[in-house]
Amino acid sequence: MSSIADDVSSILFGTSEQVGVGRGLAEYRAGRPVLIANGETLITLPVEGLDAARLAAFRMLCQPIPPRLVITASRARSLGIAATAPIALELTPDIDARTILALVGDAKATHDLLPEPAGTAANAAIELVKLAQVLPAVLVADTSPARAATFDPPIVTVEASAVARFRATATESLAIAGDAHVPLHSDVRTRFVVFRDQFGDDPVAVIVGTPDFSRPVPVRIHSACLTGDVFGSRRCDCGDQLQLALTRLQEAGGGIILYLPQEGRGVGLANKMRTYKLQDGGLDTVDANTTLGFDDDEREYGVAVRMLQMLGCTRVVLLTNNPAKLDGLAKAGIEITGRLPLETPINADNRRYMTAKASRAGHQLGHLISAFAEAHDRDDKAPPLAP
Repeated sequence: MSSIADDVSSILFGTSEQVGVGRGLAEYRAGRPVLIANGETLITLPVEGLDAARLAAFRMLCQPIPPRLVITASRARSLGIAATAPIALELTPDIDARTILALVGDAKATHDLLPEPAGTAANAAIELVKLAQVLPAVLVADTSPARAATFDPPIVTVEASAVARFRATATESLAIAGDAHVPLHSDVRTRFVVFRDQFGDDPVAVIVGTPDFSRPVPVRIHSACLTGDVFGSRRCDCGDQLQLALTRLQEAGGGIILYLPQEGRGVGLANKMRTYKLQDGGLDTVDANTTLGFDDDEREYGVAVRMLQMLGCTRVVLLTNNPAKLDGLAKAGIEITGRLPLETPINADNRRYMTAKASRAGHQLGHLISAFAEAHDRDDKAPPLAP
């Protein structure tokens, strides 16, 4: 039988593993070290913000054990290392912070370091740093619980097994935080329902008009895009898709936009800017993500499913060009009765991005193919250049 103290602790703090992961995320986002425990104990430090002083301090903290650099399998492959899981590179004393940052994020980094399997605890550190949406790489070194207990100030400890469960428990923790009616431009009437989870994220359901929940509801799952949605960036089609979805739902008499905090296909705003820089150097949107060490798409749609369930919406017509969204919702028990495409304008700045989405990520962009065909026909019919 649990004690009153146990009950109070569970209600106020959640489980100890949830608390540990949540605090670990906060520490990584602040650039501080975290202990990862899995039988073994690793002291870890995110590479984000690394400079000469921080590297020297971490080496002193780890003494006499030399630190290793742990990178994702995607980043390893971009360095020419065959990998299907995170790998570790031992860092010799002459390797400086600039070299480490190049190993983590440069498009054409070189190295002569021997890779080795990262291990379970280091794999958990990689998952944690990706959840924190900072650079997906960590410095690690073995330590002991007894030595870790001597660190002052104390360093947060995270159980490796808890990291894998954290996203699911965050979805389960989802609750409605507030809602209100919000009139938009062109007399679009909406109600914003704001949710909150233990990540501290605030996904929003924008209910347009008066959807009939006894019938399949038109739904758009939209990942937040500051550059496109707010500032009208021409590098992507996000803002155009959002506005078109609002128009379509208004015309349909009602529907829902799920606005999810998954910037840059789930890598976060800062990393999105890094991928843009890699794209400026010649990579497409898919290769830019994987070169930086992420999967080509880090989003997951469990939270979207939970939001729909909490709203009482179990049958949907999905407004999307992305078949992955169809699969994710269908596997989670949402009945998808149809799909409506969102075909938005193609311009000189987003053409390469749109082409990569169609050819590399499987997005169904029929209008892009038509545009290419029309351009090809125009070229064929153009008169020959004068000699």
